[in-house]
Amino acid sequence: MANLSGPEMHNKYGVVEGAKYCNQDDLVAMYLANTWESNLSITGAGGLPDIAMAGNVVRASTSVRISMRLPPAMEPQAAKATIEKILTTDVPYNAKVTLTPVGAGSGWSMKVLSPALDKAIKEAGAAFYDGKETGSYGMGGSIPFLSELGTMYPESEIVAFGLLGPNSNAHGPNEMIHLGYAKKLTSSLAHIIQSVANK
Repeated sequence: MANLSGPEMHNKYGVVEGAKYCNQDDLVAMYLANTWESNLSITGAGGLPDIAMAGNVVRASTSVRISMRLPPAMEPQAAKATIEKILTTDVPYNAKVTLTPVGAGSGWSMKVLSPALDKAIKEAGAAFYDGKETGSYGMGGSIPFLSELGTMYPESEIVAFGLLGPNSNAHGPNEMIHLGYAKKLTSSLAHIIQSVANK
């Protein structure tokens, strides 16, 4: 995947001038970190005063909301217990830490595809994406719905297709769908479904 993607793995994202990405000089490590390693994000904070009102005072409390992306094969309840133990053991200065778990979902890893489906996907990629070689790209274990489908239908082949065309800015306030890429994906799906149905 690192060879197929090349520097585009990180060049497609915008950062401030001079900033670098984690593992930017090692695309294999960057890809593995984005798919098979955990990742902690702080998605919100409370108790911090507005800058205009801030001063040198001790706050009564500070709250943060964290999101932990798990490796696809990790059991979420075990991960939740481990995170809770780490955050509540040997807390600096005996500060009081309270956790309020919101949820935990399982990751998912695609099975090796049947030759017919693999061939149909590669044909569609070449036909509708200017002859470019087709590849799959993992994105951590952040979509529990796919794991649930895999549990419900263990004999089924599940493939997750997504649309991230140029400047689509997924999950951003200016997220949009690139219509040209949407047309290519729709055409590819139609080709794949027809090809597999005819086998």
